[in-house]
Amino acid sequence: MKKIWAGMLLAALLAGCASGVKLDEVPVEDKSARASSGVTAKGVDMSSQTGVSNVNADKVGSGIGPAGVAHVVYFDYDSFVVRADARPVIENHARFLQANKQRKANLEGHTDERGGREYNLALGQKRAEAVRQALTLLGVSDSQLEAVSYGKEKLAAQGATELDYAKNRRVEIRY
Repeated sequence: MKKIWAGMLLAALLAGCASGVKLDEVPVEDKSARASSGVTAKGVDMSSQTGVSNVNADKVGSGIGPAGVAHVVYFDYDSFVVRADARPVIENHARFLQANKQRKANLEGHTDERGGREYNLALGQKRAEAVRQALTLLGVSDSQLEAVSYGKEKLAAQGATELDYAKNRRVEIRY
């Protein structure tokens, strides 16, 4: 009888320690106020839309990729939909990677500091995967791309203003 209870206790402890969060099952909503008619199942919106906010793309990157092209794609709050204003950035990187088949790019997904650690890791991964899908749709080989998430661990801006949060919701393209 003691062995049965010990086995049940061990099973309960192991079940309690396991993380039940799977990236495909984390509910991430697109809370942006714009239409999403061009959104695919994986959250990529490559359609052109009007009235989209200005590009906040930094020109700072790894220095090894395409010259004069931003290395950052920004996202709306709690969203992994690639905005239409990121299209030129993604197209330029796609052209660079197609012309340099030996080059590889890391797509580093980031979030602002709001939300839990696991949720933000999942959201950062979905953002990186959305940029990856956009690049592959433009002809980049999947073997040239690696999508990773840092969640809220590597903030680009410290602070609690909306401007700070907006700078942290990003995917950085590093070669």
